[in-house]
Amino acid sequence: MIGMKSDINTIKVFLKDDSSDNTQVLTLWGMAGIGKTYLADYIFKLHHIKFERSCFLEDIERRCTSSDELLDLQKRILKDFQDGSWMDVQDTNVGTYKIEKILLRKRTLLVLDGISKVEQLDALIGTKGLHPGCKLIITSKSESITEKCRLFETEVSPKRMRHFLEGLDRKESIQLLHWHAYGRNEPNEDDKEDSLKVAKYCNGHPLALKVLGSSIRYEDATWDEILESLSKKIHHDIQEVLQISFDSLPHEKDKELFKFIACFFVGKDKEFSEEILKASGKCRSFGIKNLTNRCLLTVCPYSNKLLMHQLLQDLGRYVVHQESPEKPWKRSLLWHHGDFVTVLQQKKGTTKIQGLVLDMKAFEDDTSRGSSSVDDYNNFKSFPFINWVLSLCSPSDNQQPVFETLAFSEMSNLRLLQLNYVKIRGSYKNLPKGLRWLCMHGFPLSFIPSELQMENMVALDMSNSNLQLLWKKPKVLKSLKFLNLSGCPKLLTVGSFTAFPVLERLTLAGCINMVEVSESIGNCHRLVVLNMSECHQLKKLPQTIGNLKNLRELLINGCINLGEFPVEMKDMESLEILEANNINIAPQVSSSAIVKAIPRSVNSYSISLPKSLVSLSLVNNNLSNESFPVDFIGLSVLRILYLDRNPITSLPDCVRSLTGLETLSLYKCKMLKTILCAPNTIKIMLISHCETLEKVTFYPDTVARRYIFYNDIVSLTEIQGQFKMQAISEIDKVILVSLGWINLEYVNYHGLHIACPVGTYRYQEKMQSAQILYEHGIFSTYLKGQEVPKSFTHRSNGSSSVILHSNTKNCRIRGLNVCIKSSISYSPMDAPIRIAIRNLTKNFSWIYQPIMYVSSEPNEVRVWLSHWMFENNEFEDGDEVSVHLNAKTDYGSFYNVKHFGDGQEYAHLKEYGISLVYGDKNKKEDPLAYYKSWNHIITRDVSAAKIFSLNDYLLMPHWPIMYKRDYRSAPYWPK
Repeated sequence: MIGMKSDINTIKVFLKDDSSDNTQVLTLWGMAGIGKTYLADYIFKLHHIKFERSCFLEDIERRCTSSDELLDLQKRILKDFQDGSWMDVQDTNVGTYKIEKILLRKRTLLVLDGISKVEQLDALIGTKGLHPGCKLIITSKSESITEKCRLFETEVSPKRMRHFLEGLDRKESIQLLHWHAYGRNEPNEDDKEDSLKVAKYCNGHPLALKVLGSSIRYEDATWDEILESLSKKIHHDIQEVLQISFDSLPHEKDKELFKFIACFFVGKDKEFSEEILKASGKCRSFGIKNLTNRCLLTVCPYSNKLLMHQLLQDLGRYVVHQESPEKPWKRSLLWHHGDFVTVLQQKKGTTKIQGLVLDMKAFEDDTSRGSSSVDDYNNFKSFPFINWVLSLCSPSDNQQPVFETLAFSEMSNLRLLQLNYVKIRGSYKNLPKGLRWLCMHGFPLSFIPSELQMENMVALDMSNSNLQLLWKKPKVLKSLKFLNLSGCPKLLTVGSFTAFPVLERLTLAGCINMVEVSESIGNCHRLVVLNMSECHQLKKLPQTIGNLKNLRELLINGCINLGEFPVEMKDMESLEILEANNINIAPQVSSSAIVKAIPRSVNSYSISLPKSLVSLSLVNNNLSNESFPVDFIGLSVLRILYLDRNPITSLPDCVRSLTGLETLSLYKCKMLKTILCAPNTIKIMLISHCETLEKVTFYPDTVARRYIFYNDIVSLTEIQGQFKMQAISEIDKVILVSLGWINLEYVNYHGLHIACPVGTYRYQEKMQSAQILYEHGIFSTYLKGQEVPKSFTHRSNGSSSVILHSNTKNCRIRGLNVCIKSSISYSPMDAPIRIAIRNLTKNFSWIYQPIMYVSSEPNEVRVWLSHWMFENNEFEDGDEVSVHLNAKTDYGSFYNVKHFGDGQEYAHLKEYGISLVYGDKNKKEDPLAYYKSWNHIITRDVSAAKIFSLNDYLLMPHWPIMYKRDYRSAPYWPK
């Protein structure tokens, strides 16, 4: 079960609680071959005996294509449910009725694997409901398969949950591949490089890893041979499984959409792709949603780009290739260079061709680098014409092939055309007039020829070209929604915008010599995004920008000569995102755009920034604390604020007035010392490389779940709600007494390691006074000497447990003091430790990984002291308790640390002691009240900690949530 431990634990928790108000239906969803069936079968075999009735119905999608086959599935369920009349059922309605009766009366475990239609669910589980304690597990490629199920339309419907199965990470992929290849997890050094290429190709897909690994074991194949075969076609066993997902798409337009995206639009913006595909007649209004619901496509929630697993992309291209394997001119889409050259050189264009892509620069770059055969396969480069194309583009012959525009004249159905850095000659009138998307990076002419037919064009991309003006004879392009002229260094002006009545996105980024943007842009009433970043010579924004009532994003990063913002900006009620980074404005220059845009008084604020702003970015603008206004009270809907690389020393007062702020970035503010009373609404804070930062607090001081990124900050001692480090000499003695820490000698720290949220620990070499660390409801420090103090009455040599015996009657145990004596016999590289406290009587444990640890020499004895705060009788008199300490020294990142093992490189627990701390009902004030306000009291509530296994709760540094697979998405990280 490599890589599935977390998934297994999730399902175990789902199955464990059989209370009447607990979740009864679990949907496991994910792409084909991701392991849904394997996981469900594993869980079923472990737990089916605990239920009165059980059934595992496998592969329903393949086995259920007619009513007769559906009836056979019902009989199978009834037979497994021990219904004696199952053979007499001759009608699906009767079968549903009998299944309903059993589900209502018996505690049942039913697994329905491979559900593809809601009608299958209705027939196999009915509508009457489930008996308390019943558990239904559904596996499907569709996330929303249960949304229209009639069982959930009843007055008292069962509770349900969904669990997405991701692919494996890099390490797990290599382990699974080599397990199937050699029966072991680790690769041989001799074939490590090639096997890594195969694992990368599989991109975390378990079925692909299994199939290709098994080829080594059972077919005597080599990694080179596998790579060579992948350069020609997708493996049959993988393709067969994935093909079912494609074939099951209910509408032909959905299949066409899948092929178009696989060939041309992976990595492209969703809205951009959708508009082009709709205009081309290839996308229904809910087409992309259909593909995402079936795990054939993913939309990145951060960038809004279309993402697709490599295997699915290969499947889509394979389906297109099979339209005519030997005659590329009879295929609908062409993206392979050799096929493209064949069609154009031989002038074999046909009405069959709908999309055509050629990027000579990318092709030449690939050729000069030399790509692997897997990379070749991904671009279908290993075809008969490849050698000829290579010879045309070889370094020894700098003559790039020149194509005739006449070769396009027969492609009357061509809708998508990309000719990046391609040399063509002839009349542009030969290009089809039905084009919806034309992309010509590196366009060599100084203007667009008037004979180019553009009346149906939705998107025009002339990036990095030699354009000096758009055209000599203006046209009105009534369909054009996307215009990209970025990186055109000779372009001085676009001219009149009356030619673009429906324009939605205009990109002029990197037009370094553009001096003006016409006031006629105010007529582009549908404009949503305007990007003028790095237009170095642009001196002002058009006054009519206030007329753009639909403008949502305005980007002016790097416009270093820009004057003041127009007052009319206040009227832009739809503007949500304003980026004004790297303008390099000194605060003393009173005529600067930023000082004008960010006034010092609340009263003048209304004439500057639109109140509709949701995201504001002012990175690297030399803004000090004095540059900011008294408050930002006008920006009541602002959610995201970037102030990176500015010389502020503390949190500006105006930021505290942002009551809806959720993301605050202060990355590389190297003079920043404190962040005090930050809005408590913040969910994400980025403070990495703020080298002098010492303290972060929030107001109000109630604790909320948030992620704070703080790499490379050696001076940081507190993040309120997460951790606090404080010199023992500065701590009130009442607190130490309350902890039960009296008459103890503490050790000064040298060689301290502090955790970073990326999973590694930062080394601090300087000597520090004795410190106490507080996090997760646990206080900890190190003691002088080499022995556990005698005050710890419950003692063990580490190999045995202890029984808790209370010395005080009628007092509840509210905490444990745990003291551990340990050493590491071999220590070439330090690593974090983990401490596990197990209540063997109650079958619960808490595993703690501190945010800091102290370096130690080989065999050096360390005495670690900790106080664990508890609240709900987690420990009581008579409970049997054990303590464990483990670490492994050889690690490259947090996720590679192996804990709880045996051997000389692991930590050795020589002795531990436990003393009990009791509650005092007579105390009017609690000395630990501040710490308890962080809601860090340790409980058995699974929401209080990450589940490590079914009854184990992992208390560890606040690592951010990072998505496991690269075909999914990843949170924003500053560069």
